[in-house]
Amino acid sequence: MIALRERTVVSLQSVPSLPKHVRIQYDPVRQAFAVLSPEKVFWPNDISLDILRRCDGRSTVGHIIAHLASDYDADQEAVTADVIAFLQEWSDKLLVKL
Repeated sequence: MIALRERTVVSLQSVPSLPKHVRIQYDPVRQAFAVLSPEKVFWPNDISLDILRRCDGRSTVGHIIAHLASDYDADQEAVTADVIAFLQEWSDKLLVKL
């Protein structure tokens, strides 16, 4: 029998962090940051990397969104939709803990 895990849904009160098996590392050959997990490498763009760096296990999604909107001088509603979608996708792949 296969046990299914229950999907964790991102909310503004979620406190995301990177699991122990995921880390961000600079690749000097490509001059870019990579997100490493067992047998997988992801090459996030600058904004995705900025989101992931803020997943420190202390900041809520709401705080992350507020800071990103301020830093990028962007509409908070648009940032909210994008950040929640991004974190949900990464959570579903077990690359972000909520």
